[in-house]
Amino acid sequence: MKNIFIHVAAYVAAIILLQTLYFKFTAQPESVYIFSTLGIEPIGRIGSGIVELVAGILLLIPKMRIWGSFIAIGVISGAILSHLLFLGIEVQGDGGTLFLLAVTVFVACLFILVARREETIALVKLLLKKG
Repeated sequence: MKNIFIHVAAYVAAIILLQTLYFKFTAQPESVYIFSTLGIEPIGRIGSGIVELVAGILLLIPKMRIWGSFIAIGVISGAILSHLLFLGIEVQGDGGTLFLLAVTVFVACLFILVARREETIALVKLLLKKG
């Protein structure tokens, strides 16, 4: 049963990350507004899109989900903090949808890391050893 929840969490996070790429890579007005407000347009928009693309793909590959979860938590933490510190929960009348999607990705990826904690701990030890 745990594996089913892990698969669902991974797919939910990947779908959210991948579907937002259209808005980032086609310079949709709401994306341009967000990254202009943060003072990192267009590099921040395109750069975060590339990182989200990598995380989304890795989340879809069962053996790479830990990596995808770590990457997604990193980039989505930036999005959540940007909302809390600079943008507000609601951006351009979206009713907080973008913030809610970011929190959903964060929770889904955190669940994956906790559910696969033995692998997560092993990866952290490996990264610390190399660092």
